Amino acid sequence: MPYRWKTKIDVDETIVVIKSLLDKGSELPNWLVNTIYGAIRDSDPAMAKYFYQEIKKYVPAAVKYFEEGSTRAPI
Repeated sequence: MPYRWKTKIDVDETIVVIKSLLDKGSELPNWLVNTIYGAIRDSDPAMAKYFYQEIKKYVPAAVKYFEEGSTRAPI
């Protein structure tokens, strides 16, 4: 079941999880990337736009997971 962002706080929590994992030197696990792609796809477009703004601002190293053409994008 895909996760949906309903508020900016939901997106902010996602950013914190991503930042925490990358700060520990970990790669993002496939299940997390897939869940976030589901949220991008199924949430209000304003929430997806906010996600991309915040990820670029706070965790630019994670942009590679979510940019168009990423090899981590779910099929």
